[in-house]
Amino acid sequence: MSSQQTTQPPCPINLDNSPLVDAYCKKTAGSIVLAKRARKIFPTGITHDARYIEPHGIYVTHADGSHKWDVDGNKYVDYPGGHGALLLGHNPPAVLEAVQTQLGKGMHYGASHELELEWGERVQQLIPCAESIRFNNSGTEATMLAMRLARANTGREKILRFQGHFHGWHDYVSGGFLNHYDGTAPRGVPVGTAQTILHTPPNDLAAAAAILRGSNDIAAMILEPTGSTWGQVPIQPTFLQGLRELATETGTLLIFDEVICGFRCSPGGAQQAYGITPDMATLGKIIAGGMPGAAVVGRRDILAGMDFRQAAQDGAEKIFHMGTFNATPTTCAAGIAALDIVRDTDVCQQAIDYGDALINGLNEMFTAEGVAWIAYGTFGGFHVFLNPQQLATNRAEIEAGVHSYATLKAPNDPALAMKVRLGVLLHGVDIQGWPGSPVSTAHTPEDREQTIDAFRQTVGLLREEGALA
Repeated sequence: MSSQQTTQPPCPINLDNSPLVDAYCKKTAGSIVLAKRARKIFPTGITHDARYIEPHGIYVTHADGSHKWDVDGNKYVDYPGGHGALLLGHNPPAVLEAVQTQLGKGMHYGASHELELEWGERVQQLIPCAESIRFNNSGTEATMLAMRLARANTGREKILRFQGHFHGWHDYVSGGFLNHYDGTAPRGVPVGTAQTILHTPPNDLAAAAAILRGSNDIAAMILEPTGSTWGQVPIQPTFLQGLRELATETGTLLIFDEVICGFRCSPGGAQQAYGITPDMATLGKIIAGGMPGAAVVGRRDILAGMDFRQAAQDGAEKIFHMGTFNATPTTCAAGIAALDIVRDTDVCQQAIDYGDALINGLNEMFTAEGVAWIAYGTFGGFHVFLNPQQLATNRAEIEAGVHSYATLKAPNDPALAMKVRLGVLLHGVDIQGWPGSPVSTAHTPEDREQTIDAFRQTVGLLREEGALA
């Protein structure tokens, strides 16, 4: 893939003369007003790239359980779920009570407190590699810190990453997710910074082995252990095991980016589900119960690079790390309550079961409607492959890794992909734009049937306007 090839749709997408889009605009007139106001304040009128929708996104007023409502009074089955943070849905009582109780005691002490110990102990109990923990505030911060720790621990400079995997937006990882797969520097990133990152295809163990064995300067490998974009391009367990063996062989650290999949695949994340322990992992979203929070966890000797006493004992420079909102009491309270539920109940399996049933229902409907779309996914996430080349394939083949990254991420007609998102919104369902989403334990059988019907109605509307055969 060239440096400029991208799966991100060009802006703006032309949606003129579409009855589906016109119907969406009529239903969301209040959101139009706010979107116009927002464009005077924010670039593109948004505060997160994933919220980019043409001609405009919805503006939400409140949420509860598996639903949210917009300024026009429309009710939606909500799948984005705080961009994946809300495994338990909106406003789970135990988490809500914990946060409300803590708010009366103080939002930020600027000092250590017992709640941070309890939160850290929960993480240690659940995550296999978590000998030591450092809390921070976002997945982006976590991956940036993990890379720094890896470099410090190994004395090496380069990081190996896998095409299409998402690790935040900092300079080291901004290329290789949507574009710049050849390692060239994205706009605004220094060339020297980009050159410290090596890129290789996912699920190609021979390619990774050649890079690792051909260099003595690779500090770590980092990847999403369930695959790019929450498993949109599934990773095979044999590939993960091969990477673990290569890491041990070459003295390279293995980092699992579990910001999305952590506490979803199992209470101990993908590493527990697969039985493969990385040297470090990055965690976010669910770890903080819906509040802003994240962490780097891993081998004690690696994180000891931040330890004042250990650095002094070793005569080494201590790795500098601060953060105004690291482990604030409200975040800790929410995280403790959420992780207790993850630890003590079967919520992970509930979400996985719901996702499987939704995928099966969507595929039955796609077959009945005669469209070549395919739903798939693992561990409670679902994806819809719009199959622009009309491949004769199925869910099992996709999940088994038959199709490459290039195939599953092949650019769709951007207008069609956007209309799919607008179509399901029109019928009361909000998903992510790839298209797909994680699910939550708050989702019900009724939500599942509404979701399937929203896709069915969207297929009909697309055919009526000639956008789909």
